[in-house]
Amino acid sequence: MKKQIIIIITLLQFIAYSSIAQSNTCWSSFRGNQSLQGKTSVQVPSSLKLLWTFKTADLIKSSPVICGNNIYIGSNDGNVYSVSMKGELNWKFKAGTSIEAPPLFLDNTIYVGSLEGTIFALEASSGVLKWKYTTDGQISGSSAWVLSPNKKSKRIIAGSYDYYLHCVNAKTGKPVWKYEADNYINGAPATDGKVAVFGGCDGFLHMVDVNTGLAKDKINIGTYIASSAALEGGKVYFGNYDGGFYCANMQTKEIVWKYAGTGPFLGSPAVAGNKVIIGSQDRNVYCFDKTSGKILWKFKTLGKIESSPVIAGSKVIIGSDDGQLYILNLNTGKKIWSYEIGSPIAGTPAIIKNMIVVGAGDGKVYAFGIK
Repeated sequence: MKKQIIIIITLLQFIAYSSIAQSNTCWSSFRGNQSLQGKTSVQVPSSLKLLWTFKTADLIKSSPVICGNNIYIGSNDGNVYSVSMKGELNWKFKAGTSIEAPPLFLDNTIYVGSLEGTIFALEASSGVLKWKYTTDGQISGSSAWVLSPNKKSKRIIAGSYDYYLHCVNAKTGKPVWKYEADNYINGAPATDGKVAVFGGCDGFLHMVDVNTGLAKDKINIGTYIASSAALEGGKVYFGNYDGGFYCANMQTKEIVWKYAGTGPFLGSPAVAGNKVIIGSQDRNVYCFDKTSGKILWKFKTLGKIESSPVIAGSKVIIGSDDGQLYILNLNTGKKIWSYEIGSPIAGTPAIIKNMIVVGAGDGKVYAFGIK
């Protein structure tokens, strides 16, 4: 009985941690939660209208976040932007080099990394710099956050091309620990609050204790893992650059199933119900049965896919290099709606009630909703 109670408490903590800060009005990180599951309970309409666009000075690979009635996004023009829900500029912060990493909104602070290798902490209301922390390599993936061991403070963790996963104090930017991989870290770390999981260009799936920065274990995948993994129910879902998609057991460190033969995976998977969905460079969106790895459906776009999907209720929202934003039926993969932006979409859409926001290769932020 005692063991069952512990399991139930742990499960409830995991559920609470996975969904924290996400609501119908707040999409605080590029995959919606710290487990990087890419899902929301928001019900997206079957048809949307373009509400507005906001222009930056260069292409956008960053994914937006939305909280406190504002939108935050980076641009390759070297700025971080805060935009109102009406598409008006609140502020911009000059980072000095391209911002491809999605921001993280936490405690009224924006945390974001740059291609110069700096993590910036900005006051969300004003864009004023609180602190910065410098690594020795570019940062392409989003930052994540975890609690300190005593639960009294928060920490920011981010991967860098200097081969390290860095952990710093969220309030001060002071280093706490760093974990060394054997090659570039491109994606964002997924975490359940105890372990950080990420793939590297060293071909390993790494599992790191978030309290100590020490390795829990790693799984040899044999080739680049460029995208971020998703955690759910003690399993890790991720793709690699050779076109293999995996489900691994976090406890046993064993591969549960693998699907091979697609194009490279640069985007991250979305997990909900019995489905795992991801886009590939072979232009297809794949929907796998998360238990067996069987393909339930696939949908072909007209271009390579780097964007990561979001599962919103009974729908899937994803962008493609063909310049279109798609809404698909979650159960069948049939197209419900699409909008031709006309420029590649690399980032994850941010979704709140009555609004979808995404950046594109033309340097514009697009907001869709109901007029």
